[in-house]
Order: sequence, then C-alpha cells, then structure tokens
Amino acid sequence: MKSIRTILREHDIRPRKSYGQSFLEDINIIDKIARAAALKETETVVEIGSGLGVLTAMMAKRAAKVIALEIDPRLVTVLEEELQMYSNVEIVAEDVLRFDFRQAADETIDRKVKVVGNIPYNISSPIIFGLMDYRDSISEMVLMMQREVAERLSAVPGTKEYGIPTVLVNMYAQVSTILDVPPTCFFPPPRVHSQVIRISIRERPLTELTDEGFFTRLVKASFAQRRKTLFNNLKGSGLFGRDISTLESVLSAAGIDGGRRGETLTPEEFGRLSNITRELIKK
Repeated sequence: MKSIRTILREHDIRPRKSYGQSFLEDINIIDKIARAAALKETETVVEIGSGLGVLTAMMAKRAAKVIALEIDPRLVTVLEEELQMYSNVEIVAEDVLRFDFRQAADETIDRKVKVVGNIPYNISSPIIFGLMDYRDSISEMVLMMQREVAERLSAVPGTKEYGIPTVLVNMYAQVSTILDVPPTCFFPPPRVHSQVIRISIRERPLTELTDEGFFTRLVKASFAQRRKTLFNNLKGSGLFGRDISTLESVLSAAGIDGGRRGETLTPEEFGRLSNITRELIKK
C-alpha cells in the first residue's frame, strides 16, 4: 500500500488550506477507523472527504459499495486512478452539504447507509447537523473531528462542554468515543487534536417529540446566555409571548425548576418541556 506522502508526490499535490486539508497518514489509525465502521458485505457506506483513497480502499474490501465524496477536483483525479481496480467504489465530486443521503439509502437493501469520514474542522457543525437531518437514512456514523467538537457531542449535563449540539444529537443518537488522534498522525499536522467518535442512530428518540422544530428552538433559547437561569432565558425568547404565567405553568407541569441553568437539563427533560409547552400553547 502506498503511503500518503508517496501518493501526494506522485500526483504533485500540496494540501490546500482553503479546504482545511490535513491528510491522515498513520496507516494503523486508518485501519482502526475502517474496523470501527464494522462494515458488512451487504452494506453501503458513504465516505466524507475521501482524499487520497487509502481508507476508501480498505472499506471497499469490506462493504458492498462505497460512495466516495470528494470536493477537491485534484483529489477526484487521484481517486479515479488509485481506486480504478475497485468496481464497488462510486466517486462523487460533490460537497457533502449538498449530497442526498436519502437517495443513496433508497438504493440499499435496508434503506440505510453508514457514514465514515474525516470532517473538515471549519464546517464540522453544519455537517453534523446536516447528517442528523438524514438520520432516518443513516444507521451509524464513524467520524473524525476536532477533539473539542467531539467532546461536546459526548458531554454530560452540568459540564462546560454540554450544550446545544449535545442535546440535539443525543436526543436522536448515542455518541461514544473510539480513539484520540494526535496532530503527528497527519500531514501537514493540524494545530488541534482530533477524535474519532461513533454516532449510532436510535430506533426511537429519547422522547417522542410532538414538534421537532419547536424542540430545537426551545433548546437554543435555553442556552442563549449560559450564565442565565432557564426561566430568564426562556422569558426573553419570545416562545411564550409576554405572559410569564404561561412559562411558570409549563415549568411546573414539567417538574423543572426554572432556577436551573439550561446546561443542567437532560435531553429527556428538554423533550418533556417541549411537548408540554406545545400542548399548553395550543390550548
């Protein structure tokens, strides 16, 4: 197997800062990511940012099909050459934020795909939330991202890492840490540490929500100013109008002390608060 630097040299390619490119070159780590995906020979996997195709090739040996997403046209050319022996690899020159995961899943046996990849650090949040929008078409994700972002997704209530992403992702998925990846494993080395995590989509959300859009708005409002209490954040959110008594009634019905801060509430508590609020407002 060719090394990352050998492939770059053969194709006269230099990493581009505009794409946030740092190529993972530790073959041992790449192999661990491929194994962590636990691909079956009947499964389709969508790889985000296939780069030079080293991980792609490993997964092509395990899965029924690999859809390799790559936005850099220089790397698309590399992938076409390096992966030409794999008939089950489809190279797609497209931005992950525009890719239709639902359509890809509809072509599979169980209408689900797995997602694997190294998420660009500069657009990690839009990608994660975009993937969660397709959660009905995704069974599991194995993603590498900046460690600070990964720690937010797996944080527990009451910690400084716990926030909006934690609640919105954990309502619908279970997040677990696979391994840490230091900067020395990349070329060129990034300025931050990375972490590989697993996001397993739940069969059902922790709470059956009556209005998912309202739930999202409620969670964002609750964290508007972290130092404020839940009551004060929600009072100024506009979700309850100008009638403070409505907010007081909702908190009482949900069994939640308005003097708590948003960061102390579990996803289930946010779900219960959201459902009760929608029910009372409808009346």
